[in-house]
Amino acid sequence: MTEGEAVPAASGARTLMLRIAAALVLAPTAIAITYLGGWPWTVLVTLGAIGLYAEWLAIVGEARRFGVIASGIVALAVAGIAPALGHIELSLVALALGLLAAAALTPERRIWAATGFAYAGAAEQASILLRSDPAMGWSALMLVFLVVWVTDIGGYFAGRGIGGPKLWPRVSPNKTWAGAIGGFAASLAVAGGFAAFGLGKTVPLLLLGSVLSIVSQLGDLFESAVKRRFGVKDSSHVIPGHGGLLDRLDGFVAAVVFAAIFGLLRAGVDGVGRGLMVW
Repeated sequence: MTEGEAVPAASGARTLMLRIAAALVLAPTAIAITYLGGWPWTVLVTLGAIGLYAEWLAIVGEARRFGVIASGIVALAVAGIAPALGHIELSLVALALGLLAAAALTPERRIWAATGFAYAGAAEQASILLRSDPAMGWSALMLVFLVVWVTDIGGYFAGRGIGGPKLWPRVSPNKTWAGAIGGFAASLAVAGGFAAFGLGKTVPLLLLGSVLSIVSQLGDLFESAVKRRFGVKDSSHVIPGHGGLLDRLDGFVAAVVFAAIFGLLRAGVDGVGRGLMVW
């Protein structure tokens, strides 16, 4: 994602309207499927992970290798479906084999292909694991979603409205410190709202919201660095006004992986949502 772009007013307004229109469709859909959980969420997450992997391969110039794409799709599909059938161990085996296949089938850019598969697989498993907590899974995922979204929105408008010094011009020349701070402040408002509705204690939620916002922005910068390394502007054009899945989900991937690891360490595999939300 970008902020504060130096574009003509008409073009900027059109892009903003496309972003808003896409968000008005995608956000309610994501919330509804997250609420349903189960198979709808598993299918959405698995398809999303496959899309992330395909776009990553396109960025690094390996999308034409049928073997690496096909093996990755099969591995991510098995890894996504296996937990829903109660076979977590099969998911781990599929991810391990998929990682090996990605490395073995791309001799020129082995590390990049393997990193892309690991990126997609981590996003998939973290999203499924966090939602699998029957008590707090939906609340935990909604916190991640909302923090990432308001960080992005707050950063966009603060960056365009205030401008000022660039955050990291070599990686993302349009991002500013004002945008980063604006997104961070918006995340605190979301965390405070969760606390106000009794979904956790105020101080822990504010800390969690702030960390998730920072991690989300780092994930955004990471994806920008990868694209800049390979001279790519957008990962694809599948989402009007937003680019590709990687462009739209870069911050979410980083945040949900962090959230799942944090919850897992605190409460184990059966209580990841509680481990994230209940301090």
